[in-house]
This record gives sequence, structure tokens and C-alpha cells, in this order.
Amino acid sequence: MSYIAVIGAGSWGTTLAYHLSSKGYDISLWVNEEDLAQEMEKTRINSVYLPDVSLPQNIRVTHHAGEAVEKARFVLNVVPTQYVRHTFRNIAPHISAGTTIINASKGIERGTLMTVSAIIREVTDLPYSVLSGPSFAKEVIKKMPTAVTLAISDKSTGLLIQEVFNTNNFRVYTHDDIIGVEIGGALKNVIAIASGICDGLGLGHSARAALITRGLIEIKRLGMTMGAKQDTLSGLSGLGDLVLTCTGPLSRNYTVGTRLGQGLKLNDILSQTKMVAEGVATAESAFQLAQKHGIEVPIIEQVYQVIYLEKDPAAAVTELMTRPLKPEFYG
Repeated sequence: MSYIAVIGAGSWGTTLAYHLSSKGYDISLWVNEEDLAQEMEKTRINSVYLPDVSLPQNIRVTHHAGEAVEKARFVLNVVPTQYVRHTFRNIAPHISAGTTIINASKGIERGTLMTVSAIIREVTDLPYSVLSGPSFAKEVIKKMPTAVTLAISDKSTGLLIQEVFNTNNFRVYTHDDIIGVEIGGALKNVIAIASGICDGLGLGHSARAALITRGLIEIKRLGMTMGAKQDTLSGLSGLGDLVLTCTGPLSRNYTVGTRLGQGLKLNDILSQTKMVAEGVATAESAFQLAQKHGIEVPIIEQVYQVIYLEKDPAAAVTELMTRPLKPEFYG
């Protein structure tokens, strides 16, 4: 029996498992790749996603998802968004009644246009919370100061989860706006691709600052239409995560954008890494959500066209800069 089951052993999932184990909790870490799971059991190192860290003995590595979640008090989802539905359909029968799901993935599902917690709620019908905010795995693992938001559906359980995750180096704030926290975490990845394109084209700091600011407007415009609170999108899981992801070279989405701006093709960029850049899939979902709700999101639209219609990144910038003139705040 493990107190916490971590589903997904990418860099963030492994980091959170390590973080929680350092507080003395027994952790089950589910690894999707069977060969990697076997290797991690033997070496105690995630050579693919976090090669510089040795896992402590209170992290039990397994390839069997049902075994990982059985009798766990909390199940922490860190599976890339497009795989959440399939994964949780498989493990749902093994999750005990009374278990709380905590989502730490950031994205919007293709086709359904659902956030991760909505998918989990549909598949498991269990209580859930969302952990999000500006946090790079490599910095958290080094115990560098980090602050995040925990969006909760139940206050008493949320306060317990807050204590479970909080340390002197990892500060956790609670909030009640689950949709806002998830929308902020998902859409910032799309804007981060745009920010990377901006830097890849060598357009300068002024352009990037403008893009981040106008990107936040688009996140607020779409998020609030979907029920998010404006303050949420100005907080850690909105503006905070947006600034980090749009400026930090450790950001996968920013890196994808930078390479697109430098002229590389998307398939070539993605083939060079096993890590998932959630913003690639979310760009399509975000564009479709904006169309569904009749929301104007020019930056998100241009990212969608660069990724899915192979539009020239420089042409996308030109189109953004030559749009009809408007007041700064409208709509």
C-alpha cells in the first residue's frame, strides 16, 4: 500500500514523486514504458527524463497501473493530456472509493475540448484537485524556491493536500477556481510557443513583452468565457506560469517555438525528444474552443496556423502586426 500513487514518470511526474518521498510518504510511481520501469527498479534512476537523480527507497516503481493505485489515498495524475482518458479508464476499477485525484497535467483534450479534471470526473466520478503554477522540474528537484496553486473542490481535503505538498522550498496556495487554474495552465503553453517563435526570429525583448501581455488578454478572454475568475488568470497558475513558460529555456513549448522560428519543421523538432510539449495539441483545441465560443484570439490562431497549416512564422508575425487598429482593451 502506498499513500500516494503518481501516474506518469516523465520529468515532472518523477520530480513530484521525489518531492513527496522526501517528506517521508510512501510513493508508487507508475511508468508507462515497461523497459524503463524495469531499468528504474534496478538502477533507481530515470535515465530518460531525470538522469541526475537517484530515487529513494520509499518510491516503488511499477509498470502495472492497477497495482500502483490500489489502496492509495491520493492519485496524482501527471500523464500527458491526450493520454489521460485511456490511462484512467484502465486504472479506474482499481482505485479505492474515497481516493482523491490530483491533476498536475496541463492541456485540453483534442476532440472533446475538455480539461483534464473534466476527463477524470467523467471517467472516475471521484473528488479531484488541480496542482498548477510556474514550476520547472529541474528547479524543483534542486529545491529552488517555487510557489504553485492548488485548486480544490473540497476545502477540508484541499487543506490536507496543501500540507502534503508544501515544504520550505515548495509553497502551495489553495484556490477554489478549478476551471481557471486549468485553463491558465493549458493556454499558457500555446502562448509559450508563440514566444519561442518570436525569439527564434530574433524579434527582441520588446516584441516578446508585448506578445506575453496580449497573450494573457487572450487567456483571460477565453478563460472567463468558460467560467474562470479573472483574478485566477492574473495569479500563479495564469500570469505566473505564462511568464515562466514564455521566457525560460527549460520550457518545452518555448523551445518548440524557438526552433519553429529558426525554420525547423515541427515533425523534426518533436522527433528529437521524448518529452511532450503539451502546447502543440492544445493549440488546436484552444483554437477550436475560441471558435466555439466566438472569442477573438489572434495569437492562438496564428500559432495554430503555423503548427497545423505550416504557415511561415514570419508571415504570422506580420499578420498580427498589421491587423486593424483597436483600443487596447475591448471585447
